[in-house]
Amino acid sequence: MSTTPAPVAPPPVSRSVYLGGLAIAVGGAVLFSTKAIVAKLLYRYQIDAVTLIAFRMIFSLPVFAVIACWQMRTAPPLSWRDRWQLVGLGLVGYYLSSYLDFLGLQYISVGLERLILFLTPTFVLLITTVYFKYAISRVQWLALLTSYCGIVLVFVHDLQGGASNVALGSTLVLGAACSYAVYLLGSGELVKRIGSLRLVSYAMCVASFACIAQFFILRPVSLLIQPEAVYGWSLVNGIFCTVLPVFMTMIAVERIGAPVASQAGMIGPVSTLFLGAMILDEPITSWQLAGTSLVLAGIYLLSKKK
Repeated sequence: MSTTPAPVAPPPVSRSVYLGGLAIAVGGAVLFSTKAIVAKLLYRYQIDAVTLIAFRMIFSLPVFAVIACWQMRTAPPLSWRDRWQLVGLGLVGYYLSSYLDFLGLQYISVGLERLILFLTPTFVLLITTVYFKYAISRVQWLALLTSYCGIVLVFVHDLQGGASNVALGSTLVLGAACSYAVYLLGSGELVKRIGSLRLVSYAMCVASFACIAQFFILRPVSLLIQPEAVYGWSLVNGIFCTVLPVFMTMIAVERIGAPVASQAGMIGPVSTLFLGAMILDEPITSWQLAGTSLVLAGIYLLSKKK
């Protein structure tokens, strides 16, 4: 009588590799969240969202284009179905989401913007519930309720503070979070077929071309001439707040796994809140701290559920 050998457990990750991966995940989350701070600094030079996002993509496109060309030479060609899906994902996930996000940042604080974007996992859950009839457990309902209560707290606080067009800005950023949730759902099967590096580089190239084309269609070429500081902050936005976080997150997921990397990303809203206070002089109130705590608690509960 033959016996089936027991499966061999994978070797445990060493403490140094784990801590290194965790540090990379935290660093990527902080850098990605810093784009809201950089956008606020750029708006001080009287540029609009169309110009801001065009400059961001002008500086990040060469890096993604080099990686995309390398992938084209080393990987098998894509089917036409995958190509069209990549175009759609790039337009929805990176172009539309980024554009709505930067538009909304003109009207709301960076703390509120980051909290709304951090609700993306809850929107993924709601979309799967509506369209795929996914059953939400009690823990997930509790996570949703906790997160949205936190957003309401910060939103009401900003309204009472007399901030102009808070409702408009919040709606725009909410649209950015929803469009990115659609991207995450649409990319699930595609990333299994072509890989995350290929997906991100191709989709970012599509989004970059769309953002740059939008600028030349809607704005005069003369707006390419800007103060030196605009070029400097746009370089920071394109490289340090876009390119680096993308690859740091991918490296972190490879080292410590997606669940731990996603939980490390919870540092994002907290870092944005305090960076906004230090750099932009945005006040930190007990309402904001309470709302941030609720959102983080809700996302943590959601991350614990497979």
